[in-house]
Amino acid sequence: MSKNMEYRKHRIEYLRTTVEYSLFGGEGGTREAHLMFHVDPEAGSYEEQLTAIRKAYHRILSRKVKIRGMVPVFCRYFLSDAANQWEALQAVLQKEPSCAVSVVQQPPLDGSKIALWVYLTSEPNVAYKHYWTAGAGVSCGKSERQMKTLLKSYEADLVGKGCTLASDCIRTWIFVQNVDVNYAGIVKARRENFLGQGLTESTHYIASTGIEGRHADPKIHVLFDAYAVKGLQPGQMTYLHALSHLSPTALYGVTFERGTSVEYGDRRHLFISGTASIDHRGEVVHVGDVQEQTRRMWENVEKLLEEGKAGFEDVAQMIVYLRDASDYPVVRALFAKRFPDTPIQFVVAAVCRPAWLIEMECIAIVANSNSSYESF
Repeated sequence: MSKNMEYRKHRIEYLRTTVEYSLFGGEGGTREAHLMFHVDPEAGSYEEQLTAIRKAYHRILSRKVKIRGMVPVFCRYFLSDAANQWEALQAVLQKEPSCAVSVVQQPPLDGSKIALWVYLTSEPNVAYKHYWTAGAGVSCGKSERQMKTLLKSYEADLVGKGCTLASDCIRTWIFVQNVDVNYAGIVKARRENFLGQGLTESTHYIASTGIEGRHADPKIHVLFDAYAVKGLQPGQMTYLHALSHLSPTALYGVTFERGTSVEYGDRRHLFISGTASIDHRGEVVHVGDVQEQTRRMWENVEKLLEEGKAGFEDVAQMIVYLRDASDYPVVRALFAKRFPDTPIQFVVAAVCRPAWLIEMECIAIVANSNSSYESF
């Protein structure tokens, strides 16, 4: 186990809710936590499950000593039926403190109607500004046009903060309605935009997950979340490739980094992009076998983490995407055996190639000591 990462699990029986969380950092420094909330399917209607998760969230914030003083900077709600659940969630969120809130239809695989991931920190160093963008979407045009519009708008927003997409964006998430049909438009729009920004195979791209996901509005084909940091010096951000196991993404026409490492004076963050069962030639490995695809996916992620001087023991959270919900019992058992303590959300979401049955992403945090950079 990592000496720096602490894992906890808390069951709130009267709310029929379980919270898995990771804690990093101690007294005198910035602390971070990732919380995954799971409500029992038997907890009742959607409104009752939403109420249970919200009460559990506030209970954890107020009663868990190691989390007191932290504030949410980003959260994501995973819904089973956004069209019928969006309105009630928005009514609740209007009463909450400011935080970047992502909402996506990716049904939780445990059978519940709603799940929640929350990222919290104590006050970070004033040398850096952390900017989270969540839930961006437009309803005009097809996926290619929507992606172009979203990236252009995001660039303008970054410029207004004194940042640029090429220099300061760390991570993006792109949720695509009907990914088997609309993903090609996303790929084309992003590639053209990146070329205009000077982002090429010989420079760098941005860590990303491009996966099935829906908004409540069926006209919105693309949802966009992103994370950028202002104040990084050249050299603080490096890119992870694991070329012994994975191909450059440009080999099969897409433009994202397999992973990004951000080094601070006291810690290092690793953002691992959506990763599937792929080899160094860009080919799908173990077609039709979800168990073997899971193992190869783990191997690929492990190599990316190793390249960033980390391991699975440093992972703060995972999100696992399955194309076929019937694979969940098998995959859940595999993860429970290898990662019994890591906070994980399992959701239904088709990967960008039909032959990929499973994909995962994760965030890792490693203690660091580098006087060249300011602490987090």
